[in-house]
Amino acid sequence: MNSYKAIVIGGSAGSFQPVTKILSSLREKFDMPIFVCLHRLKHIRSGYVEALSIKTKCSIVEPFDKDKIKTGTVYLAPSNYHMLIEIDNTISLSTEKPVNHSRPAIDLLFETASYAYNDKLIGIILSGANSDGAAGLRVIQERGGVAIVQDPNDAQIKTMPKEALKETNTENIFSLNQIIDYIKQKI
Repeated sequence: MNSYKAIVIGGSAGSFQPVTKILSSLREKFDMPIFVCLHRLKHIRSGYVEALSIKTKCSIVEPFDKDKIKTGTVYLAPSNYHMLIEIDNTISLSTEKPVNHSRPAIDLLFETASYAYNDKLIGIILSGANSDGAAGLRVIQERGGVAIVQDPNDAQIKTMPKEALKETNTENIFSLNQIIDYIKQKI
């Protein structure tokens, strides 16, 4: 049986409420880190952590460069920074050029997490309006991790889930409630 070590969640337009619902469903203590990359306007630097913290018992932080990764913490990619997971159990932040017109880029988070956690990683793509995350989810799957895509019919914006389904051969096409049930079973 595979015991997972981390979860990565990516989304764009229409994904803030699903992320809020996912995090609010979790118990206060859990044995792995959760990394969240949401596209947002680069000039909006605050409010996301506060808004998520109101709805959940989880510890939610926007990490600093070289922060040590802790279990039981939700890491939210800071506005206008790529969030990368290093194999030495730290987070790196980067202002390199946008990927898929996005910084933070879901693909970079997912790809770097897949190298740090290999087959012990769960990757989740939610609602969004572009293809960011699709290639990263494919890499997670290729490295033995679990690829989950929000059912396009359940997503507010279908583009991101549809692109992720084109890139992966995952059978894990779940409604938001099924995603929540799956996560609660694994953490």
